[in-house]
Amino acid sequence: MVDKNQVQGGAKEIGGKIKEAAGKVVGNDRLQAEGMADQAEGKTQKNYGKVKDAMKDEVGLKKH
Repeated sequence: MVDKNQVQGGAKEIGGKIKEAAGKVVGNDRLQAEGMADQAEGKTQKNYGKVKDAMKDEVGLKKH
């Protein structure tokens, strides 16, 4: 089962890539930097969800 943090983090990471690309296209350094920051935040949240999910598996709390 996928943790909600994995989904939300993945979405934020994709949004960050889009924002970064848009910043590059229009020459907006701030937008580009915000996109890179969103990607980092999304990746962190996604990884948190993976760890949380793995811990549930390990402890046996996962519903089947």
